[in-house]
Amino acid sequence: MSEEKKELSFEAMLRRLEEIVRALDSVDTPLEESLRLFEEGASLVRACTQTLDEAQQKVSILSLKDGAVTESEFRPMNG
Repeated sequence: MSEEKKELSFEAMLRRLEEIVRALDSVDTPLEESLRLFEEGASLVRACTQTLDEAQQKVSILSLKDGAVTESEFRPMNG
């Protein structure tokens, strides 16, 4: 993932994806630009998926133990 994608918030990445979809839906977008936008969108989808996967892992760390909710430290698998 590029440094620029790491700096964008999840919400900012979703907003950019929405912009890309609108541009790709437009009949006025030239082919070369459409291909560039598609590549950017694919990269953003991967970044969003990674962010969601990490959030899911954090949530799954929470567990009920002896009637009390406990939390373990999260360690990213690729970090």
